[in-house]
Amino acid sequence: MDFIQQFINGLSLGSIYALIALGYTMVYGIAKMLNFAHGDVIMVGAYVLSLAAVKAGLSPVMSIIFPVVICMLSCTVLGVTIEKIAYRPLRNASPLAVLITAIGVSYFLQSVALLIFGSNQRKVESVIPEFSLSLGEIHLSGEAITTLGVTVLIMICLALFINFTRVGKAMRAVSEDKGAAQLMGVNVNTTISLTFAIGSFLAAIASILFVSSYGFVGPYSGAMPGIKAFVAAVLGGIGSIPGAMLGGIILGIIESMSKAYISTELADAIVFSVLIIVLLVKPTGILGRKRITKV
Repeated sequence: MDFIQQFINGLSLGSIYALIALGYTMVYGIAKMLNFAHGDVIMVGAYVLSLAAVKAGLSPVMSIIFPVVICMLSCTVLGVTIEKIAYRPLRNASPLAVLITAIGVSYFLQSVALLIFGSNQRKVESVIPEFSLSLGEIHLSGEAITTLGVTVLIMICLALFINFTRVGKAMRAVSEDKGAAQLMGVNVNTTISLTFAIGSFLAAIASILFVSSYGFVGPYSGAMPGIKAFVAAVLGGIGSIPGAMLGGIILGIIESMSKAYISTELADAIVFSVLIIVLLVKPTGILGRKRITKV
């Protein structure tokens, strides 16, 4: 029974990683950029959630909806702003320049949070209503059930959006060939900005689920989940939406099992060793596909 409980805990944790990884994989798949500031957008969202969760004068329902909506809007606007100011001028630059810029944006967001809120972690009240489900010795918290349900729903909606909507087809066209897509009437700038907006919106949902499960936020709270989600994206096949979901779930289960049966201290090392093994054995990831470039 303990194994099943740890497996469920891993599914819940992996679902959060999957949501963050979806943001990574969308931006990389369409804009061919790695947004390493993505984890810090989660941190900003968590702070916004904590500030907006003032229940004065609000009904019980609005006390949940209001902070969630403000968090989502803030992260979406922040993502679009980062793309316009930091990444758009570097769209044709070298990968090293993009990487340096992404790290710089990450440190900037962390420094601003440090100046405004200080270095101490801030307590955040969960916006998920308290409920639980017990099946014998197996216990499912409200946070775990909500996280799993929301992640599966988002995965389905995102797949339908990318494959069956006009905007989704434009995103796929930009992903394949920006120049050809532009000749066909696709607005590349708008499409990439929308991609960052969706990725940041997913980061907002991830921040809500993350702080609801762990109950705190600090200036560096988004760094480690962001890095692990990147590992998940690479594991599943960066650029693949189902791959991001699969990679996040696998990584969450590996981390949960490692903490339970091996060592809490070694769990992170085991998670990062997965990245090394994947890069050595199958660099494209589980569901990634090798691109052949003709010259």
